[in-house]
Amino acid sequence: MAIEIRNNNTNSKYVGLNKLTEAISMLSSQSTSAQRNTDSNTLINDVASGDTTQTSTVLWARSTADGEITFEYSTEPNFDTVAGTTTATVTDTNLPAKVQINGLQPGTKYYYRVTDAAGTTATGQFKTAAELGAQAGFRFGAAGDWRGELSPYPSISNAPQRDLDLFVEHGDTIYADVPSDAVKNPDGTRKEQAETLDEYRAKHAEVYGDRLGFNTWGDLRSSTSILATIDDHEVINDFSGGAPANTDPRFGETTGLINDTQLFENGLQAFQEYNPIRDEFYGQTGEERTSEERKLYRYNTYGSDAAVIVLDNRSFRDAPLEEANLLDSEDVTRFLRESLTRDRTMLGAPQLADLKRDLLAAENNGITWKFVMVPEPIQNFGPALAADRFEGYAQERSEILRFIQENNIDNVVFVAADIHGTVVNNLTYQEAPGEEQIATGAFEISTGSVAFNPPLGFVLADITTAIDPEARALYDSLPVANDPDSTVNDKDDFIKQIINEQLQPLGYDPIGLNDNLPNADGLINATLLQGDYVAAHTFGWTEFDVDPQTQQLKVTTYGIEPYSEAELLVNPSEITSRTPTIVSEFVVNPVIDSGASAPEPQTIYGTLNDDTFNAAIALTPESLLGTSF
Repeated sequence: MAIEIRNNNTNSKYVGLNKLTEAISMLSSQSTSAQRNTDSNTLINDVASGDTTQTSTVLWARSTADGEITFEYSTEPNFDTVAGTTTATVTDTNLPAKVQINGLQPGTKYYYRVTDAAGTTATGQFKTAAELGAQAGFRFGAAGDWRGELSPYPSISNAPQRDLDLFVEHGDTIYADVPSDAVKNPDGTRKEQAETLDEYRAKHAEVYGDRLGFNTWGDLRSSTSILATIDDHEVINDFSGGAPANTDPRFGETTGLINDTQLFENGLQAFQEYNPIRDEFYGQTGEERTSEERKLYRYNTYGSDAAVIVLDNRSFRDAPLEEANLLDSEDVTRFLRESLTRDRTMLGAPQLADLKRDLLAAENNGITWKFVMVPEPIQNFGPALAADRFEGYAQERSEILRFIQENNIDNVVFVAADIHGTVVNNLTYQEAPGEEQIATGAFEISTGSVAFNPPLGFVLADITTAIDPEARALYDSLPVANDPDSTVNDKDDFIKQIINEQLQPLGYDPIGLNDNLPNADGLINATLLQGDYVAAHTFGWTEFDVDPQTQQLKVTTYGIEPYSEAELLVNPSEITSRTPTIVSEFVVNPVIDSGASAPEPQTIYGTLNDDTFNAAIALTPESLLGTSF
């Protein structure tokens, strides 16, 4: 059975163009036939599948030819036997076509073929999820954060060959507020911010299209099934969807909530259209922020190997707290207290309830690994720029981690993006201000960026060495050469030390799964194989692989040397030929006997003064101005 999906609206380091004109002109006229011949390709964003369950999937394509578009699917790569055929009609070439296919067999690889009205054909493949009870192994990838002017994204070029069951596009899938050639002003200059629906569509078409003869996202999206969620840049930087519209003048409206404004609606509709996901909405939830709003939350199981939960951290969140003044220990204490005691939400009540329900169901159903895709980090980094992260919503953060702890939910892995670097750490929480951390058996890894320049490591080094020439000289002298120790002999060790200097005064767990607070020691059985638990100087993505026999989880992060648009345009062949290599790899042995009692948390109580911030740390408000992720 097949259903055509009509996309509906909801309820209601950049280089100036003047420096690049000559290079852009040269590249526009350059032949790309060595990579792809796109002269007659009307399926310009390739094809994709997504939202795949045990028995269904969504097939997706965008054609520049008006008329009928045909989707065929088969269990045979040569299509000798076609399992089903369905069609959709293209009447607007800016609007992709999507169909939902039902009645599929669990744990089965399918191939699909798309033919548009111009006769252009493209193929793809996906695998349906295994039924509950099966241990077939599960391998998936995740990454976030890619800017249009930095395509074609060699950092993910190896992903299509990794035989993935799933890939999660993990937020900031476009940068609507970063200028690129997709959206221009009447005078031909790049527009700073997308505003109209067609402008948002153009931003998505840019990242999923051909450039320099490559369509790297097209190759990946046609090779496996996709899940996708948003962060902020699908709409505009650092917005809070559940806040009143009149609190953010960028949205140009004074009534209702931000998630009812036209700018928000345009951004979300284009995101929905350009990703192979179902069009889902909440019903009447009893609260304004979520009633009849678009639902990006997803939960699916993959045999008994894994469950994957995808969150939307943006659409329903309350307005952020005022950022802490890092030079004022009393203000830092104020921020920490308000975040932990004010009744505020990042997820909204229905999504929080869904998360708890599905985590508990996965545990009770004997599913080994529970992956929670959280677009922004839930691990502690300290109060610097914390208002936009889960640390700025610490009451809800503690509620989630307490729920996991009290219900003995084992093997929970949070996967984040947004910060443009890989950082791995245990997850701890507080019950009240002034108390030290309670350790859990959960951990988090942040992944990416696919292409955001500069990456996290360079940004933090710039901030923290701005008034310290000696530290700057040390950082500049270090190589990018990930190693397993914490001796400051490479750039990632330097960054690890910077982060740990923020964590230590607050009693937070230090970075890594091999350096823990006493009460967290031994809760996660992990072994570092390559690199380090910090990889903050590359573009890349992360792979998660559950072994079908042992259920051991291997986590591998791939990276390439980052680049700017200027570097890409001056030497495109050198940039596009960069090959991802392993920058971090570790394994985690699961807790198998989920019925066993979890160890009692060892809680150490302190005073409020113990949680004040050391003002000597080199992150200053002045140095943080203009920093954005």
